[in-house]
Amino acid sequence: MRKPIGWSTIIIAALVAVSAGLVWQRDGSAGVLDILTHDLSLFGGILPRVLAGCLLGAFISEILPHEKVSRSLGPKSGLMGLLIGTAFGAVLPGGPFTAYPVASALLAVGADFGATIAMVVSWTLIGYGRAVAWEIPIMGTDFTLWRIVISLPLPVLAGALGRFVYVRLYSKPLAKDDES
Repeated sequence: MRKPIGWSTIIIAALVAVSAGLVWQRDGSAGVLDILTHDLSLFGGILPRVLAGCLLGAFISEILPHEKVSRSLGPKSGLMGLLIGTAFGAVLPGGPFTAYPVASALLAVGADFGATIAMVVSWTLIGYGRAVAWEIPIMGTDFTLWRIVISLPLPVLAGALGRFVYVRLYSKPLAKDDES
């Protein structure tokens, strides 16, 4: 279980306090209040997305069949698990409020680090939603297609590396009784 207040929270709070002090010194309380008002509005717009993403992740972890996920995306899924994770990440719609809760849900129901890393890297590098909505209109079809083609092996490689490192860092050695 994570602590509600860790070092990163303390560091961020200190940076916020210093920044607020500098803004107050330069612009007075009106400047600080303007920033707080804007950020509360921003937080209000983001909060429903965060809640929806967290609920999506929780529901997915409850409805996905653990044995099928483990077989398809688990430690013994091999290259096929990395390819499935890559394909899933490429077509997963939405932003980080969707992708990360879904990735967390996959880990909770039996996917291994490798397949989940492949999914997240694929969502980041290949994600069709951003390509269609932003990249093709701005950069053009040729650039976007070549970028995707060149990026295709990267999620699989990242997933394989993640699987390799995870097994070496976190797998427990067999006890003498388990070897037989």
